[in-house]
Amino acid sequence: MSSHHIVRDGQEPALIIANGEPCSVDILEQILEWNPFIVVLDGALQKVIDLGIKFDLVLGDFDHTSVEEIKQMIPPDTEIIYTPDQEKTDLEKGLELLIERKYEAVNIVWATGKRSDHYMNNIATLARYQHLIKLVMVDNYSRIYPINSGFMKHFPAHHNVSLIPLNKVENLKTENLVWNLNHQTIEYPYNTSSSNRVAESGVVSVHFDSGHLLMMECWD
Repeated sequence: MSSHHIVRDGQEPALIIANGEPCSVDILEQILEWNPFIVVLDGALQKVIDLGIKFDLVLGDFDHTSVEEIKQMIPPDTEIIYTPDQEKTDLEKGLELLIERKYEAVNIVWATGKRSDHYMNNIATLARYQHLIKLVMVDNYSRIYPINSGFMKHFPAHHNVSLIPLNKVENLKTENLVWNLNHQTIEYPYNTSSSNRVAESGVVSVHFDSGHLLMMECWD
């Protein structure tokens, strides 16, 4: 398995491969096709090598494998960044690296499933960095991304979508959903707009006054 490596000054999205549940090979190949710069978090390194994925950089605290051992496992032109700071997760460190290098967008895979504490923290990380870089988290069953007020996107009719607040989202108004919200407040963990659907093929719009809101496109 390989990837295309034609980088245009950070204009194309980067890819972070985390250490959660791997997605299907089909999904991974589609993402690799459009993400020319690939960052592997060190917990996923062996799995990525086993799959034959070409990548550009491995990052982490390397608490299970030394830098010298990693050098023996990867091509010599692969960048290695040792980040021992225990105050931040490897995903946060990866995002900050991409922000520093002026990437405008990043896709994240293998960030859900397995340990629930990691999964929940990864979801929260989307909100913490959403104003610094465009983020999309992908797994076998969903696309998860933070949205701002004024969000507009074209969807097919009956597409499953959920609006999940990460705190209090106030004065929320939607258009073109089966169950629209009309200037309502939703607040995690008390109420959400889960398992909603697109009413008609066309644009869904979302407006709200404050808060952190995730769009989840989900399928079985």
